[in-house]
Amino acid sequence: MQLGEQPAFTGRLAREHELVQAMIAVHCRDAHGSRTLCASCAEIARYADQRLARCPFGAEKPTCAKCSVHCYRPDMRERVRQVMRSSGPKMLLYHPWLAFLHEVVDVRRRTPELPRKRAAR
Repeated sequence: MQLGEQPAFTGRLAREHELVQAMIAVHCRDAHGSRTLCASCAEIARYADQRLARCPFGAEKPTCAKCSVHCYRPDMRERVRQVMRSSGPKMLLYHPWLAFLHEVVDVRRRTPELPRKRAAR
């Protein structure tokens, strides 16, 4: 993936991407009063896309809160946590279908085992 290039997500990962981007947009609009993403929120959105594109679970990805692998840097993890805290309750109002799928389908998804790395030869 090149710098500035957005990965093409499909299936479960596409919905996860859409959910995270929607949460960031809701947070930015409410916290920063911006109709488009401010620089700080755009940075979070790019970082979230990079992490999602590199998720070792792929289409079997659990929600980040239930994941056994925490791939976000501690500073970005805290920033995303703040975004989710502020936008989570508002998602039912702005994006009810995404909120429903996240709460009913995704949260109940079992966390898969981490895929084993192939032995070096």
